Amino acid sequence: MSKVIAIANQKGGVGKTTTTFSLGVALSKQGKKVLLIDSDPQGDLTTCMGYYNQNELQNTIGTLMSKTMYNYEVYAQDSILHHKEGIDLIPANLDLSALEESLVSANNREFTLKNSIKDIRNNYDYILIDCMPSLGMLTINALACSDKVIIPVQGEYLAANGMGHLLNTVNKLHKQINSNLKIDGVVLTLVDKRTNFSKNVKNKLYESYGQYVKIYNTEIPKAINIAKSTSTGKSIFEFDKNSPVALSYKNLAREVLDNEKTRNRNETSKVR
Repeated sequence: MSKVIAIANQKGGVGKTTTTFSLGVALSKQGKKVLLIDSDPQGDLTTCMGYYNQNELQNTIGTLMSKTMYNYEVYAQDSILHHKEGIDLIPANLDLSALEESLVSANNREFTLKNSIKDIRNNYDYILIDCMPSLGMLTINALACSDKVIIPVQGEYLAANGMGHLLNTVNKLHKQINSNLKIDGVVLTLVDKRTNFSKNVKNKLYESYGQYVKIYNTEIPKAINIAKSTSTGKSIFEFDKNSPVALSYKNLAREVLDNEKTRNRNETSKVR
């Protein structure tokens, strides 16, 4: 069974897209087959992966979900783009924005994304969903079809404030819609080691949420190279594989895989 992970935070500018792309490539380098889904109408993930003419794309996550919503035949495979670094992508463009409004009145609205990808889900080990910076219907759809959530939190200001709303949303969805949904962890991003801001943020996270969620050991440093890499359609591994950012995402992938192994062992022990 594949694992679906939503990369989510209602705040913008916390590194969701970079984390989705970089973690996806890092998992691929660990031998996993990975699909990324761009669930943001701005299409930042699609752009970062080098697909710049978004409006010319005939098949996107928006068209898939629209067909599902109106009970047309859905062929998710037709929407998949194969990136040169060995990962796949279902892209997005601004058409997705109009779809979100339609979802509000749709039948089984929370499960539109889940039903759109059900035929390809088990073709992959991991599916990562880059969520938009809100807790609207598109993000609810992403959470409704996910097994886990990874929450990037920016390390430059007191970003821990407001995270409780996201945790409450995840908890509510877990109880009412998706009993499989769990928070895999919180990762500190855009960390500037020259200041104490990130240290203060991490302390705040532990103090406020450490008893409820895992805080990853890995921190993602702030670096100009990550912006340069995505502007060329390359991941940080292709652009500068020996950089601190590349090393950090490699370590984060290992933590995600270790979490999975630990959870599987615990579940096996419970069965026995």
